[in-house]
Amino acid sequence: MAEIRVELTKNPKAKPTDESKLGFGSIFTDHMLIINYDEGQGWHDARIVPYGPLSLDPSASCLHYGQEVFEGMKAYRAQDGSIRLFRPEENFKRLNSSNERLSIPHIDEELLLESLKKLIEVEKDWVPHQDGTSLYIRPFIIATDARLGVHAGHHYIYAVILSPSGAYYASGLQPVKIYVENKYVRAVKGGMGYAKTGGNYAASLKAQEEAHELGYEQVLWLDGVERKYIEEVGAMNVFFVIGDEIVTPMLNGSILPGITRKSVIEMLKSWGYNVSERRISVDELVEAHKNGQFKEAFGTGTAAVISPIGELRYGDTVMVLNDNRIGEISQKLYDNLTGIQWGKQEDPFGWSVKVCE
Repeated sequence: MAEIRVELTKNPKAKPTDESKLGFGSIFTDHMLIINYDEGQGWHDARIVPYGPLSLDPSASCLHYGQEVFEGMKAYRAQDGSIRLFRPEENFKRLNSSNERLSIPHIDEELLLESLKKLIEVEKDWVPHQDGTSLYIRPFIIATDARLGVHAGHHYIYAVILSPSGAYYASGLQPVKIYVENKYVRAVKGGMGYAKTGGNYAASLKAQEEAHELGYEQVLWLDGVERKYIEEVGAMNVFFVIGDEIVTPMLNGSILPGITRKSVIEMLKSWGYNVSERRISVDELVEAHKNGQFKEAFGTGTAAVISPIGELRYGDTVMVLNDNRIGEISQKLYDNLTGIQWGKQEDPFGWSVKVCE
């Protein structure tokens, strides 16, 4: 394993004193991780350095052609005081999958995990203590070639920054209202939908703005070809409880393969639920709602873990689910997943990875 050099800051920041006001993504820790890639040399010079600006040439290819990928993870302070990660190896597998699609060189996943653990050990005092809080982890890779021209880069920076974040549901687990988007398209099979790259999120902004204007928190995307099959919700995968079946859209190349999605499927199957990964149309949802079979819906993702859906709107059709209350399955999943993440209960799956005490 490559040596990871550590340069500690001489000017440490004051840590937040009121963890109820952390919010998300606006406070950053004292240090960050950097690894460089240069063609002919590979990934090299892993180092932890004081948090600060990156030096980029104005012609850097990531700024002009969008060659970049990222991940989203969390570190949790467990009840026993230890600091833990949740399935980090899955995030690094997905990072390399994104790398492959964006023509970014593969990076050793053991190095990624070991260097992340080292960074968290350095920054362990930044992991918040209040229930529901966490240390958000943002690994990313950017192409830095100082040259215009559409081609894969020869030089890259891998970096990890950390941000103490507040509880997602500060006032308790609340159902959200979702707008089914039938005008704009986020991704198509053969595109970049399955990769975690900024272009996918940029493509979603306009629809998100218009949904907000109508009073809806997030957008539910349909497929980009027939405009009828469900894909995913904004920054989350999505599940529907129809009769005795729990359905989530199958991975088809245009849907992000979520780590929480995968965990939910495995957890539900371990409990004996009937879980299907298949194509599901918005018309099927409308029909199931008319027949009283559409019982529950929820999104899954790193930020919220489980996000219950209380209302879906498709055109002029408004579907209120479970009287706009949290469903039994949503609540059970949230309690068990967060119980494992924060070390409140046993982890029968081996998902929790201890970083330090």
